[in-house]
Amino acid sequence: MHTHFALKQLGEINMFLGFQISRTTSGFFLHQEHYASKLLQEAGFMECKPCPTPATPAARHHQLPDEPFHDLTQYRRLADSLQYLTITRPDIAYATNQVCQHMQNPTNADFSQLKRFLRYIKGTQSHGLPIVPGDITLQTYADTDWAADISDRKSISGHCTFMGSNLISWSVKKQITVAKSSIEAEYRALSAATSEVIWLRRLASELQLVQLSPTVIHRDNISAIAIAKNPVFHARTKRIEIDYQFIRQHITTHNIQVQHIPSQDQIADILTKPFGQSRFELLCSKLTVRSHNA
Repeated sequence: MHTHFALKQLGEINMFLGFQISRTTSGFFLHQEHYASKLLQEAGFMECKPCPTPATPAARHHQLPDEPFHDLTQYRRLADSLQYLTITRPDIAYATNQVCQHMQNPTNADFSQLKRFLRYIKGTQSHGLPIVPGDITLQTYADTDWAADISDRKSISGHCTFMGSNLISWSVKKQITVAKSSIEAEYRALSAATSEVIWLRRLASELQLVQLSPTVIHRDNISAIAIAKNPVFHARTKRIEIDYQFIRQHITTHNIQVQHIPSQDQIADILTKPFGQSRFELLCSKLTVRSHNA
């Protein structure tokens, strides 16, 4: 490249666009400790008491009407900053999604949830993702929490993809329409995960990491798997006909393979709902999120 471009050797990479890259004995570690520390300092939370989780299951219960939060600019600035932090922190993806849904008209209760979120960041500033060499096989976990949003009863979908033991992609999204059944919500989530898998398979192929076998998508909903594998189209699946045909096509062409996984082993659970400390920490470990000091 030196023969075609003017290059300057700056040594081994250690920071890029707010990301810190640390070399380990087994590979690399990506984190945003410096960015998280700066965020806490600007928010005035450097001396706060840490929390074990970014959100609690109680946060999903119906809340009484509350007063609007007085400083919209502060709320939006903090929410935007937390969204950037999710690039190396899948453990906060669900909580960030919830915080950002109230950016237009946040209440005092919403800001209280945001403050708890910042307290969790305080105790996990050094957390990030390891990158190690090894297996290049893709596998995906996808899940849905049906009618989870108590304000409009829309479902929340989440999926994450590993290449070998490395987590390389994840997503949390509230579905754009209300699903009248759990099957409908589950199948829409499966379609979104399939789209992500197809894109990643093509990207991997361009990088000479060709996937020789179908990418396994792990689901814990038996009915959704049965519909995906059954070539007979049922009247009750009419509302998801396009998703049905899209998934069937990629199963037939051996791009994907849908497999059942017990709910307790479903890693994507952490992307669709809040948990207590023990379950949350277990799912974080399965996502490979840890401190770079560990």
